[in-house]
Amino acid sequence: MNYEVVDKETYYRKGVFRHFTEDCKCSTSITSRVDVTELAMHSKKTGAKFYLNFLYILSKVLNSRDDYKMGYLWQTEELIRYDKINPTQYVFHEDTETCTPVYTEYSEDYDAFYANALKDLENAKKTREYGLDMANHPNWFDASYIPWLSYDSLNIELPDGYLYFAPIVNWGKYREENGRLAMPVTVRLNHAIADGYLVANVFRLLQREIELFVER
Repeated sequence: MNYEVVDKETYYRKGVFRHFTEDCKCSTSITSRVDVTELAMHSKKTGAKFYLNFLYILSKVLNSRDDYKMGYLWQTEELIRYDKINPTQYVFHEDTETCTPVYTEYSEDYDAFYANALKDLENAKKTREYGLDMANHPNWFDASYIPWLSYDSLNIELPDGYLYFAPIVNWGKYREENGRLAMPVTVRLNHAIADGYLVANVFRLLQREIELFVER
């Protein structure tokens, strides 16, 4: 895990950062539908898991811009930027109706990421422990699939004053709409380091990376 300390006096969002860390501590989130028609077809054609393909694309998007890799060290009140962030995915256990967090390190190499993510999932299926360890995984972001519902909105609340900067991303079951497959995706970021443009930009990047992924 590597990071650099960001000078808050020269930070390009200095004014916004101060306002949303001192006056109005809050987050911002958007739910929108992503067209995954080609990704679903490509996954089926190649025999790969759609879920892991999307997880790879999502991880690539969130690592493509520094704004999505921010952190806050409350002990020293330092704003930091990680060199890389990794997805915390989840395994759902049907027998206990509980989840186990799965830590998978991001690699831009698709084959390496896919193999490691699949292995991590299989290992997590062997336990029923919750095992969330945020203290030792500060540069991991939450990537949670909700396969039971194609929802229209989702909201995750964090208490005021908690400067949690890692992205929180959820997505649900895709459904057919006008001959296309649309999947609900929710992106939550702290308002101190992201605004509506930066949250909306995640969706734009997702759509672009899906197109590039199926064309490779």
